Amino acid sequence: MTLRFAYNTNGAANHRLGDAVAIIADAGYDGVALTLDHHHLDPMEEGWEWRAEALARDLSARGLGCVIETGARYLLDPRIKHEPTLLSPAPEGRNRRVAFLRRAVDIGAILGAEAVSFWAGIPRPGVDPAQARTWLREGVARVVEYAAAHGVTAALEPEPGMLVETVDDWSALDLAGLSLALDLGHLLVTGERDPAAAIEEFAAHLGTVAIEDMARGVHVHLPFGEGDMDIPRCLDALERIGFARLVCVELSRESHRADAMIPQSARWLRECRPA
Repeated sequence: MTLRFAYNTNGAANHRLGDAVAIIADAGYDGVALTLDHHHLDPMEEGWEWRAEALARDLSARGLGCVIETGARYLLDPRIKHEPTLLSPAPEGRNRRVAFLRRAVDIGAILGAEAVSFWAGIPRPGVDPAQARTWLREGVARVVEYAAAHGVTAALEPEPGMLVETVDDWSALDLAGLSLALDLGHLLVTGERDPAAAIEEFAAHLGTVAIEDMARGVHVHLPFGEGDMDIPRCLDALERIGFARLVCVELSRESHRADAMIPQSARWLRECRPA
């Protein structure tokens, strides 16, 4: 089968969203991984709905699919990275994160997104891990229920350093209706699984997949060919399981050269294996 690729807009942070979408389309991608942020369809700003509808028309006209990403660093709190989260001690903080994720689902429904990807967060100092896990289950369950009611796939991404760091942590949640957002590079950071093997092991649970190069043990998203990832083997595994959803290139540190990196990454993926 032919894999479908998307490019994450967190790697085009210096571009207007419409311009980023045009460059992604022109490079031959099949979709856009949209990281909602203050400069890219701010979900907290008045008018978000009509902007989402306009983007839906643009994506449709270009034949592009979509995945919603929710990892913006300072969207909810300009002073504390990623806060509040599903693990924040204050109930109002946790509720604010849930409200944001529900808004992401709303936008995903408008765009016909294949999935909404989100992560757990890092417990604040002094928070009991058992309490944090309870808060997490409660928050994730609320998001999953809302997503299901709106026909959107909710996918939790294990993130190095967070409470849900590994695919085993994801499995331990054991929440019906929750899909896995698998970032293949993260598996090299944690060393928990061979990336290609993880694709086959969790094939039935994959809501979305992110791909990039990565050095073993170092959480830095690298352009293809600059790390230790066996990208061709991962692509082979995705084809073997018949993965039909978007495979999202995530190069969040490359916005300063997105004009070159977006098409370069597409070419690399097309040419990295024998025809």
